[in-house]
Amino acid sequence: MTEALLALAAMLGLILVRVPVAFAMALVGFVGLGLFRNWPSAYAMAGSVIYESGFQYLLSVLPLFILMGNFITESRMSRELYAAAHTMLGHRRGGLAMSTIVACGGFGAICGSSLATAATMSKVAYPEMRRLGYSQELAAGSIAAGGTLGILIPPSIIMVVYCLLTEQSIGKMFAAGVLPGLLAICFYLLAVRWVIRRNPAAGPQGERSTWRQRGKALKQVWAVLALITMLMVGIYGGVFTAAEAAGIGAFLGFLFAWTRKTLTWASFVEVVVESAKTTGMIFMVMIGALMLANFINFTSLPQDLLDMVDHFNLSPLAVIFMIAAIYIVLGCVLESMSMILLTVPVFYPLVQSLGFDLIWFGIIVVVVTEISFITPPFGMNVFVLRGLLPGVSTQTIFRGVMPFVISDIFRLMVLIFIPAISLYLPSFVK
Repeated sequence: MTEALLALAAMLGLILVRVPVAFAMALVGFVGLGLFRNWPSAYAMAGSVIYESGFQYLLSVLPLFILMGNFITESRMSRELYAAAHTMLGHRRGGLAMSTIVACGGFGAICGSSLATAATMSKVAYPEMRRLGYSQELAAGSIAAGGTLGILIPPSIIMVVYCLLTEQSIGKMFAAGVLPGLLAICFYLLAVRWVIRRNPAAGPQGERSTWRQRGKALKQVWAVLALITMLMVGIYGGVFTAAEAAGIGAFLGFLFAWTRKTLTWASFVEVVVESAKTTGMIFMVMIGALMLANFINFTSLPQDLLDMVDHFNLSPLAVIFMIAAIYIVLGCVLESMSMILLTVPVFYPLVQSLGFDLIWFGIIVVVVTEISFITPPFGMNVFVLRGLLPGVSTQTIFRGVMPFVISDIFRLMVLIFIPAISLYLPSFVK
């Protein structure tokens, strides 16, 4: 275990001196294996990981879903999603904050990125909420918290990566995220209601929309909702694989942006280049994490963790709570993809040996990763908003997200103690 802990400490030290996460993990894994075994093994491992990561068919899911999300984002669908949610909820106290949560859930299902969801909705929702007299805390807090839904509601890039690491079904993983995602939206809506009950002035009532206005707003978003529904039903029903669904989604996303006349040649090139950059970043982090994981697997850490559980007679649920706490702490220094790639290869054999379902554990991992996005002192979504909303202080945003953090903790408890919420829909997936 000592060698593995030293390797993790060395990796964090390199990150603190601003070495990119991917290179820090790769360097520690390569050097560690070279010192622990021999240098020919280290060279062979590095070549094998790079080759297999580049030529693995299932990894084609990642760039295609990223491309789909970028095409639909280019079509400026976020504004229409927000408008549709606004017509349904805007007349309530805190209704615009609730609309933001619902729109974030819908947009998160498209792009699969928490940071992208928070950044996009900050441009759409924040000015409108402030114009109608919403407090800075509630306006910024609802956007930062709503952004976290991007990695839970399928299709989700984080879920795809988790399935590749643990050899689980992507279709079942996507199905498992549906009910927890809806539960997350409900808990966030309750958090908004709690804030309004304590301070009614934080979220004034708006005007009630007519059914005609609601119908008109829904007509503007039916196509993208139909696209997501078609992909999910196709995957769940066994009509096509996740990789085929990603390809279909990318092509239909292109058609969607083109028919809305928001896609020019310049923007098309920008979308493709941005998708390539994001894919390259993910692959680099994945290669680095796999090299580090290979070294850690050569040490005694996995077996030492099992021995520690037996020695202290820890209950399986206590182990899950300890892992959840570790994820929340790591979220202070690592972004979500690095955190998943670094920790899942270490933790999932332990969780599997304790008798837990790995699909359920994947949902728990995604949820605690969500929480780390908005917890002090280094919530990633908070700092994204701080950069996009220069008039709002970091302290104000953290005050705004605290009710949502509390609701997240309650939601995590519910999902841990009631696994059926996560495992009910996957039982129907072919």
